[in-house]
Amino acid sequence: MLNPCQHARRECAFQHILISTWNVEEPFFDGQGFMVRKNAGIKSAKELNGASICVAQGTTTELNIADYFRSNNLRYTIVTFAEPDEARRAYDEGRCDAWSNDRGPLAARGFGLKNRDDHVILPETISKEPIAPMVRQGDSQWADIARWTFDALITAEELGVTSANVDDMKAKSDNPEVKRLLGVGDDLGQKNGLTAAWAYNAIKQVGNYAEIYERHVGPKTKLGMARGANALWKDGGLLISPPFR
Repeated sequence: MLNPCQHARRECAFQHILISTWNVEEPFFDGQGFMVRKNAGIKSAKELNGASICVAQGTTTELNIADYFRSNNLRYTIVTFAEPDEARRAYDEGRCDAWSNDRGPLAARGFGLKNRDDHVILPETISKEPIAPMVRQGDSQWADIARWTFDALITAEELGVTSANVDDMKAKSDNPEVKRLLGVGDDLGQKNGLTAAWAYNAIKQVGNYAEIYERHVGPKTKLGMARGANALWKDGGLLISPPFR
C-alpha cells in the first residue's frame, strides 16, 4: 500500500480521514480494483482474461492480481512502473488494457486521465486494504486520542449527532450515551488529558464520520465512492465503536 497523498494532490482529500499505516485502527476500508476503457465492453474483472495490466511496482498490487487471476484461471500480463502516476499515464496512452490500484486511488488518480468519462472502475474488489491514522511509535497518549476521536465520530453518526445539531443535543438530549459523548455529566476526556468537551469540539468542527465521508469522498463528490464497507455496523458495514462509558 502507498500513502495516496505522496503522489497526487487530489488524493489528499483522503487525508481528512486516512493515512496508510496500522498503528491505530482502520477508519477507512479500501480494496484493490481495476479500471478499463468503457468502449472495451468489459463489465467484470473476470472478463480480463489475457489482459495487460498497468501497476506500480513494489506494492502488493502485483501479488493480489496474481492471486485473483490464478484463482479464476485467467491469464494476464503485468506491466510495472516505478510510480503510480507512470502506471496511469501508460494506461491512458493505451499501453495496457487495464489499470489496477486500490479503488480510492483509482477514483482520485483517474482525474489525471485525458478523458475520465471514457473509463470505468469494475465492480470487483479483489483485496482488503484497511487504512488508518499514523502516530509516532511509543506515544500512547496521542494514539489513544486519535483512536477515541475516531470512535467519537462513529458514535456520533450512530446516535444522530451532527455538526448542525450538536449544540441542541448537548443541551437537550436525555440519551445517557449522547451525554457522555458530549461531556455532559461525565468527563471522559480527562483520561487522555483533554477537556470534557473534546468529542463535542471535534464533531462541531468537522461533523460525524458520515459528514466527513460524504464531504470528501462520498457519492456526491467527484470521487463518487459509496460507503460500502465504510458504513456503520448496523447498516451492513464494518464501522463500530466501543461504548462511551
